[in-house]
Amino acid sequence: MTNIPLVDLHASHAEIADEVRAGFDAVLASGAYIKGPDVAAFEREYAAFSGVGHAVGTANGTDALEMALRALQLKPGGGVVLPANTFVATAEAVVRAGLRPVLVDVDEEHLLIDVEQAAARVTRAVALLPVHLNGQLAPVERLLEVADGLPVVEDGAQSQGAARHGRPSGSWGRISATSFYPGKNLGAYGDAGAVVTDDAELADAVRLIGDHGSARKYVHETFGFNSRMDTLQAVVLRAKLRRLPAWNEARRAAAERYDKLLGGLDGLTLPRTLPGNEHVWHLYAVRVDRDRDGVLAALQEAGIGAGVHYPVPVHLQPAFRHLGHGEGAFPVTERAAGQLLTLPLFPQLTEGQQTRVAETLAAALRRR
Repeated sequence: MTNIPLVDLHASHAEIADEVRAGFDAVLASGAYIKGPDVAAFEREYAAFSGVGHAVGTANGTDALEMALRALQLKPGGGVVLPANTFVATAEAVVRAGLRPVLVDVDEEHLLIDVEQAAARVTRAVALLPVHLNGQLAPVERLLEVADGLPVVEDGAQSQGAARHGRPSGSWGRISATSFYPGKNLGAYGDAGAVVTDDAELADAVRLIGDHGSARKYVHETFGFNSRMDTLQAVVLRAKLRRLPAWNEARRAAAERYDKLLGGLDGLTLPRTLPGNEHVWHLYAVRVDRDRDGVLAALQEAGIGAGVHYPVPVHLQPAFRHLGHGEGAFPVTERAAGQLLTLPLFPQLTEGQQTRVAETLAAALRRR
């Protein structure tokens, strides 16, 4: 029986292979590997897609978030409020920008940043950094209220094409960063990222930082580093961006099928959409009330590429021990870390594949 992958990158490539090959041939013929015309074109197209005036391509999503924070010229060592339930890169970028992660827990139902906890910590912070997780936005309108004038920086690495109350991911905060890691809804063929903003000065500052602090060759106005999007990646991203709305719609349909197939299973909690959100289902992560790892092993043994995201929360990682948080500091995040199980989800996932996933999962739950 054929395995079902967690993400099928081959299926997505098959839809754009001819277009990408032609684009690569054009780049190879021109030799414009850095700052080529496809990069500028993608930046315009992605800015429009995100509902903002400016996008700046970067080498990866972690750089993008660091550059966004650095462009704001925040007080060195200042606190940045962010959720404990996130990939470690969010906190990494804060530290790399010379700032201090201020972690808060998430809400029980959606596992998004807890607004009340953020409000309690923001008074001594310099910025608020919500994470749009698994394909849906944090409650940014409420966060903008509690930020009380502090800049809100969106981590939109998992929300390309998502919206809240009709406004796209990336258009709510002062500035936003995203990742085009291959497995994202909009994924490159390697590492890439972008910063989006409506502020032209911030966009210029980000571009300067990512080009060694230089707007003119050999004149370095500020301390920067090398983080530019390769032209070949821009070719891939342009081809995929044209298909992203349809691919996101296919993800929504797959999520709805999972909801129907898995609804009512004992010991399983399905993911929920925060009212007002247009979800794009980067991940479909269920919660298993006990023996999550045993259920995961059963799925993998059956050839189903299920996975676990963030089994060790940021505050319990050795690299962030200096923040001073022990077990029990963020109970919702810690509980979720031991329960979450990510099921296969990609635009080309078939109903038959999902039925097999659901039947295997149901059998594994019964055997516990």
